[in-house]
Parts: sequence; C-alpha cells; structure tokens
Amino acid sequence: MLAIALSPCRATITNQICAAGRSHLDWSADYRLYSQERLDARLLFAGVLDEVQARVPGQQPLVVAIDDTLIRKTGARIDGAGWKRDPTGPKFQTNLVRGQRYLQLSAAWPLITGAARMLPVSFTHAPPAPKPPKNATESQKQTCKEAQKQRCLNQVAKTSIEELRAQLPPARKLVITGDGGYTNAHIIKNLPPNTTYIGRIRRDAALHHLPAPDARQHPRTGRPKLYGQQAPTPEALRKDPNSPWREVIAHAAGKKHAFRIKASEVLQWRKTGADKPLRILVIAPLGYRLRKGAKLLYRQAAYLISTDVDMPVEEFLQYYLWRWGIEVNFRDEKTLFGAGQAQVRTAPSNRNVPASAVAAYGMLWLAALQAGEDETEALPCPKWRKRKRREEQGTADLIRQLRNEQWAGQINERSYYHFAAPEPQNTTDPKPKPSLPHTLFATA
Repeated sequence: MLAIALSPCRATITNQICAAGRSHLDWSADYRLYSQERLDARLLFAGVLDEVQARVPGQQPLVVAIDDTLIRKTGARIDGAGWKRDPTGPKFQTNLVRGQRYLQLSAAWPLITGAARMLPVSFTHAPPAPKPPKNATESQKQTCKEAQKQRCLNQVAKTSIEELRAQLPPARKLVITGDGGYTNAHIIKNLPPNTTYIGRIRRDAALHHLPAPDARQHPRTGRPKLYGQQAPTPEALRKDPNSPWREVIAHAAGKKHAFRIKASEVLQWRKTGADKPLRILVIAPLGYRLRKGAKLLYRQAAYLISTDVDMPVEEFLQYYLWRWGIEVNFRDEKTLFGAGQAQVRTAPSNRNVPASAVAAYGMLWLAALQAGEDETEALPCPKWRKRKRREEQGTADLIRQLRNEQWAGQINERSYYHFAAPEPQNTTDPKPKPSLPHTLFATA
C-alpha cells in the first residue's frame, strides 16, 4: 500500500512490487493476496472510520456521502466489466464505454474553517447481474430476475449503509448525503434507525401537506387519510412571491458564501410513503464568473430534501455541500492512486485491488490531517504558487511530501550499491522502506 502512493508508474501489481524493491523475489504471493481472498478491505477502512469517529464529537452526527463511479476497462473477460453509460458524455448524445461500477462511502472530517475533508470508509464492487441467455428456461429467467434485484445499485447502497450503521454506536447519529440517483423510495424507506438522508429531488416532485389529525383518526367515510392536500412543487415554492428568501452562511469552494434559501414546512412525498415526513430546501443559484466582466455561470437552482424535519437549515445546507468531497475522492483515487489500473481478471482481485488503493488514499489523508493538528512542517510550495495552508493542500502535495520523507535519506553516493547487490530482507521488519534505486530503475 505504501508502494501505491510512491510509485510514479501505472498502479499495476508488477509496478508496486518493483517500487517496493522486491523485484528479485517471488511475486506469486502478491497476486495470491488478492485473488485468494487473503485481504479483507473492510478491516483497512475500519481504521479510517474509527479515527473519523474519534474526531467528531459525540453530540454531532457523522456525515457520510454516497455515490458510485465508473472505472474504464478494455478487456472482455474482466469480472464485472460491461457497457455503461459515459457520465462525461454530452447531454444530447448517450455514449457507451466499457467499465466497472463501484460504490463508495466517504465520511466527513470537519475542519476548523467550516469545511470538511471526505475520507473513504467503504469501496464496493457493484456489478449488475448478467442477463439470461436467449434459450433460457423459465426457472433460469426467474433466477436471473431475482439476482438482478439483489445486485442492483440501490440494493448495494442499502446494504452498505446498513453495514456502516452496524459499525457505529447506536447513539451516534448518521447523516447520509447523496445526489438525485439515490433519492428514491428504496433508500429512504429502508433507512436504519437513527439515520437521516439528505439528497436532491426533482423540481416537479408531487408533494402533500400533512393530513389533519381529525381526518386521520375519525374519517367520515372510507379509510383514514394518509396524505393531506397537495402542496406546491419545489419549483413553485421557488417562484412563490409570498415565501421570502433568507440568507445562510455556509462553506463551499474554499471559502464562505451567503446562500439564498427557502425552507418549506413538513411535507409528504408519495414515493417515500406517508410515514416519512420530509422538509424541502430550495437554494437559489449562487453564480460565479471566471474573470471580471465574464459571463455569469451556473444559474440553476438546487432542491434538497431531508428526512430529519427538526434539523436546522444551516446544518442541512452545510452537510450537503460537504458531499462534493466524494467527487474529489474519485478524481484523486483514479488519477493519482490508479484505482482500477491493475490488470486483474478474477472477481476477488477486482474487489480487493481497487479497494486497497482507495484505502491507501484514505490512510494518507488521515495521516496528513492528524499531522496538521500538530503543525508539522510541510514541504515548501513551488515559487509560482501561493503558499498553501495545511488544510488547503491537495493529494499531489501529500504524495510529494511522502516521497521526500521516504527517499531523501537514500539520495547519496551509495544509492546504487544496494541495487547492484541486494541484501537479504528481514522478514520480521514491520515497516519496510521502498527502495529509491529500485523505483528509478523500474521506471526508466
């Protein structure tokens, strides 16, 4: 895992072996570590989750973002690989790419500035069930249909949330933040106890007021009413002149902004059922300009829901703004840590190899955040960049700092002596140090 962060090559298992200075040893154990289920990724993420829980005070909730990502693949026999919709394609054309689907949960590490750093605490391979063959029998079709239900993305997300809830103390409140893809009945109806969901909703969602108490208990005819009169849609609430806007200060994009919001009363949504009261939050478009006098960008409003109707709107807004950190996680994990670049085919390897890279990413950021509290001296920035504070450092800055700490002592006149005649390694050494000469010659 240390070689994952230090290797400048593609994050294949072979390059990691070479970067760790083990290219002259037997490599079969490294592959069996993943292919024969000798690695439990949940134990790796458990250490990160415990540290995040220790950081968040007991009276505050643990905020966790949920989302899925696509890792592109080219092989036709890789487990879980198939044709997926390209999320980076244009809106007017649906492009298909071959890849694997993974589901991630990232917990928020609060900072003193009001921002939060998202740390991955779960990374699950979520391939869809294969389709039945053309000549399949009725029993085979029924089996495939049941497998598709169990392996759909919403079911995997529900299971991951339940597993995370089981690792937390019962008194710890859990807040799940997701985008519009996870704001559905399957997720909200099956939330574990003491768990709140915050997510985006459609602007034309059909909402209802709460029914009158007398209508629910003593109906004149028929069954008791579960829903009240139809309420305005989120878009109608935004355009309502009788509903005033109010300003809320929240941290986003590196600084604090004044957001204009509207909060509704307690409402019901038929998709989530009458026993799940919700609260709607409408956020006016903030807008930004790339330079002075340029065109104003981002003019779309946002519509959010929360299953906790008593949550203050300041926390409601801030928790959802923290969700963007999981998108940053995906970018760093795939570009800097090479999650999904390993050339493996079997199902266990495709579950464990990317998860180990994501866990290494989480541990690196966890160590950096803990070191920042002790005001450890950081590597100076280049001259053409402004000096960054510890909380403003990026993943690339942390990798450079780690490489400096690991390799600075090996750059001397005897650097290549151990590469020419490697000494036998001590198998009981708990902290092996990757060799700089091996890495340089492996990448040459």
